[in-house]
Amino acid sequence: MIAAIIVGIIAGFLAGKIMDGSGFGVIGDLLLGLVGGLVGGAIFGSPNGMIGAIVVATIGAVILVWISHLIKRA
Repeated sequence: MIAAIIVGIIAGFLAGKIMDGSGFGVIGDLLLGLVGGLVGGAIFGSPNGMIGAIVVATIGAVILVWISHLIKRA
């Protein structure tokens, strides 16, 4: 559980930096990273190791940020 939270924080932070350089705040980044981990896991399958989990969660979080930006523009 603690490892998933840490991965979520890192993934949310990285996604915020990759997409527009602005995050959604600490709690928003955490939630985005955790949900991004689920999205990334659904797309790519379960990763092996901490680095793989961070990469998959970051990709999932970037996808979620991209979708949220599309929704904001509409």
